[in-house]
Amino acid sequence: MSFLPHGRDDIAQMLKKIGVARFEDLLKNIPAELREHISLDLPAPLSEAEIRQEVEDMLSDGRDCRKAVSFLGGGAYDHFIPAVVDFIVSRPEFATAYTPYQAEVSQGTLQAMYEFQSLICALTGMDVSNASMYDGATAMAEAVIMAKNIKRKNGIIVSSAIHPLYRKTLETYARSLQVEIHDLPRSGTISDSSALPALIGEDSAAVIVQSPNFFGCIEDTAEIARICKDKGVLFIQGVDPVSLAILKTPGEVGADIVFGEGQALGNHQHFGGPYLGLFAARQEYVRKMPGRIAGMTEDADGNRGYVLTLQTREQHIRREKATSNICSNEALCALAATVYLALMGDSGLRQVAELCLRKSHYLHDKICGIKGFEAASPDPFFKEFVVKTPVPAGDIIKKALEKGIYAGIDLGTFYPERDHELLIAVTEKRSKKQLDAFADLLSSLS
Repeated sequence: MSFLPHGRDDIAQMLKKIGVARFEDLLKNIPAELREHISLDLPAPLSEAEIRQEVEDMLSDGRDCRKAVSFLGGGAYDHFIPAVVDFIVSRPEFATAYTPYQAEVSQGTLQAMYEFQSLICALTGMDVSNASMYDGATAMAEAVIMAKNIKRKNGIIVSSAIHPLYRKTLETYARSLQVEIHDLPRSGTISDSSALPALIGEDSAAVIVQSPNFFGCIEDTAEIARICKDKGVLFIQGVDPVSLAILKTPGEVGADIVFGEGQALGNHQHFGGPYLGLFAARQEYVRKMPGRIAGMTEDADGNRGYVLTLQTREQHIRREKATSNICSNEALCALAATVYLALMGDSGLRQVAELCLRKSHYLHDKICGIKGFEAASPDPFFKEFVVKTPVPAGDIIKKALEKGIYAGIDLGTFYPERDHELLIAVTEKRSKKQLDAFADLLSSLS
């Protein structure tokens, strides 16, 4: 659709309507010394065809996972997405970001939300799920708000092995909510559960642990859940949904609230978003949950129907009484996850998880056999692992990029003292040939 700007007559009419003579009058309250009085020196306008060509030329210089072999992880993964997923989510019946306020004319969208919730409950082993959050980071922050409201306490104990960007999101929330964050230290690349009992105090509401954690390692969530139960605090567990096909579910280990990033379920990496926040909890806490919840009911004639239920969001009740000020969701991304999970089924998702597990361990062992490289820890991992490198990890990443390989994440980006450590992710898409080629490249740099 072409952009049709306002004409002079249109602008004059609008200015007259709001009671000013010219556009500059709208800016008179801005002090002159704060305004920039410069010429933008913009080039002449281009035609639609010229703009299209210029953008295509710019994009041709970029790289993505279709043109490079990716070992990037840290919350965004290069998983295979069946073509039917994109086909269904692009249908006009679904391709909208808007909320289905009128249930009677939004049955398809509401049913998709309901199916998504059912699948997430089955995947996590929890009783109830909402229709999605913005992403994994906001889902974690909202879990903290929920725990604070349930326990009426402000202390939150956070594992230092969670994603550092999730931690920053939580800190942003905490500043306005009087939440006190306490660190659960690491032992190697996993949380030190032996230090947890001493950290839980009278003002503690919950403990947050991510498993697999930021370093890809699997935490002893059953032990952490046991300690939380004994101490009377909530256990909030972060998950990689793909890992739940082969690991014990949060419901099985005793988690109270579950959050996670759902990008791995049928959603493209999209240069960082939009993504999909997963959120589930025990039934007893359903009225404290944030976000939208779709429910199934019957109408007066006995026909099955779908509605938005338990609407304790700020759009529906007084803001100060709301469970959350998030009043939207990622329904289209949730639909992609729903289609993906329905297509894969139990056995298909398990196969994906097992391929990730086997291929990542194959590459891990191969790299650790290269002179100068070694495992960062002996802790068990799922599809990501950390290796210590003989040269700065940033140098390896640059060299690998020249060969069309995204080598992973330089841990020095988040932890300056760990600039000789590389976080590597391996998904089911990586072939043995690609794994061997990456190992050969690292060998040439040692």
